[in-house]
Amino acid sequence: MSKPIILASGSDIRRQLLANAGVRFDVQTARVDEDTITASLLAEQAKPRDIADALAEFKALKVAAKNPGAFVIGCDQVLELKGSLLNKPLTLEDAIAQLQSLRGTQHSLFSAAVIFEDGKPVWRAVKEAKLIMRNFSDSYLQDYVTRNWDEIRYCVGGYQLEAEGARLFAQVTGDYFTVLGIPLLDVLNFLSLKGAIDG
Repeated sequence: MSKPIILASGSDIRRQLLANAGVRFDVQTARVDEDTITASLLAEQAKPRDIADALAEFKALKVAAKNPGAFVIGCDQVLELKGSLLNKPLTLEDAIAQLQSLRGTQHSLFSAAVIFEDGKPVWRAVKEAKLIMRNFSDSYLQDYVTRNWDEIRYCVGGYQLEAEGARLFAQVTGDYFTVLGIPLLDVLNFLSLKGAIDG
């Protein structure tokens, strides 16, 4: 009998993507202090991809400690703009400010996944996607944020590419799943090789 699979993330889109791929898994949201971990890593001049990787590992570790006999998938995503990191918007005004800073420029999304088996990290991947936003109008920006606030408030950068947020972009380079917050194909390949899923 194969080991259970646990997603250590409360992200609806990550859960949906895994479910759509036919993976049977449970969800246990990992409670970690992301702000403190990120601040500590930034003080050490860690790169954005390393911060995403570390946050994913902390989440997987937390859940794996309680589920040593499972495959535990920890994920995280970091948005880097001109050397700085953006966080999830706290208010509607914050979302507008973030999108104004992203407008007409290129930014990067780093999506990391770390998988624990028997309480230890056995696999990891970090993927980067580069995105260029259009020079959309202030009026459209205001309307977009107002219409979509209930969904984008949980998204770094204040957009969802899988929804109306696609209209904000001129170009996306990289894996679509990376933009959505999980290097899905890599995760599926690993689980298949380990016999955790059929394939």
